[in-house]
Amino acid sequence: MPTRLHPSVALPLVCAALAAGCQTYDFEPVEPAALSVPSVEKTIAARGSTPNLMLLVDTSGSMLEPMNPSSALCRSPTTGVLCRGEGCPASCPTRWSALQGAMDSFLSASGAFARMGLTLYPGKQLVLGEQCGGSDSLTMGLPAEDSPGALQAHALEINARLRAIPNNTRSGPTGGTPTGASLQYVGTLPQLQTDERGDFVLLLTDGLPNCNENHAASGASLACRCTLSDCSGTFERLGCLDQDGSVSAVKALRGRDIQTIVIGFGAETASGNGPAVLNAMAEAGGFARKCQTNADCGAGDACDLEAGLCQRRYYQAANQDELTHALRQISERFEGDPCLIELAPDQFPPSPRLARVLVNGESFGDGDDTWRLKDKVGVELLGSLCARVQGSSPAHPARVEVRVVIPR
Repeated sequence: MPTRLHPSVALPLVCAALAAGCQTYDFEPVEPAALSVPSVEKTIAARGSTPNLMLLVDTSGSMLEPMNPSSALCRSPTTGVLCRGEGCPASCPTRWSALQGAMDSFLSASGAFARMGLTLYPGKQLVLGEQCGGSDSLTMGLPAEDSPGALQAHALEINARLRAIPNNTRSGPTGGTPTGASLQYVGTLPQLQTDERGDFVLLLTDGLPNCNENHAASGASLACRCTLSDCSGTFERLGCLDQDGSVSAVKALRGRDIQTIVIGFGAETASGNGPAVLNAMAEAGGFARKCQTNADCGAGDACDLEAGLCQRRYYQAANQDELTHALRQISERFEGDPCLIELAPDQFPPSPRLARVLVNGESFGDGDDTWRLKDKVGVELLGSLCARVQGSSPAHPARVEVRVVIPR
């Protein structure tokens, strides 16, 4: 007969709703003798039946640069000057025109997998006379209804908003890349402060974060990794790479149970300081690319088998087709196997004995016909328990909860 559980130690809850289910969060007392170290009282939100997904889209001036600046098609045949915006021929798509094409394909085909909203950055406010301020308003909020038809219609409205931003230097993308401040802004949105469903931010950026007027380094210091051609005058601090500020903003979101998905778009995010910065953000965001073999990570990448994550933790796209593919991969992670509940690396209990799975309030220990911990992936439902979840419907939902102790 097991001893009674002590009420002073709480089980943090990982809750994921599968199929047509929903999710809740609460705490269950455990016996101190069951733990070799103190537990952390932490609520970790996994996906709900229909997750909230805020699209945070970079509309900085660099989005008017060609996707492939090394192509001769992107340079004037007489002067050799690289084209920008409306000056680029159809054979030389800009980052913005390629993004519009990819989002058109994605939102038209897959708009119903999440309750999506749209925020653009930089905002309209000026910093030291430059358009370098973070997001300060929603372009489109989350939809009011959850039906597939309503979600798809809302996604098409988001697509129309993106398509309406011209690919030109007069009224199109402009300004710097205040990633950290923009992440801070979306973290304040009440629409992403939910307990009943998963909350996510999808950051899509073509450049390195900067525009932090309070950056600890200045252009005259070796500590400033300049993201511009010149980090002096107005850009003495604004031009410095804002890695620490952006990663801190992602960690703050994670502390509010908001996961951040990171997509790098274009050459700047694929080389130089780009991979290290975006890797750090993706890992802190809790939605890094998972793998079990090198093949899972694609060409030019490899699987970190110990961590169960691709060495490039973020999604990288070099053109419109690759961006469309990355967006599809992300949506498939939300829509995937109803019997698999993904966990981030820091969400795994050290032992199955420190986890329980509940289906409609009924508790199940691990076993061949119930569930098992799938190393570096999550909780996998098995046998009759999996069949029960697969057989759920809106009229007869299966509410699935995973409760774990996370040792400190």
